Amino acid sequence: MAEKEKPLVEVHIAVTEGAREIVLQMEATQEEIDRAVNASLTAGKPLELTDEKGKKVIVPADKIGFVEIGASTGRRVGFGAN
Repeated sequence: MAEKEKPLVEVHIAVTEGAREIVLQMEATQEEIDRAVNASLTAGKPLELTDEKGKKVIVPADKIGFVEIGASTGRRVGFGAN
């Protein structure tokens, strides 16, 4: 049986004292990402997220300015812009 693919969610993380946001495409639900962010902030431990290509990002909890969790979208196929 094939496992159901998770939707892609775009995540923006602003790091305090940083000029740019970190942007990730993740195979997760908004709820899963929300739980990970809240757990990190509550415990004061680094936020660890892995994007769809396997790149891992670790941000110290005290350096998180904000996290924007985009809407879940299906996978795009082809070369069209939209």
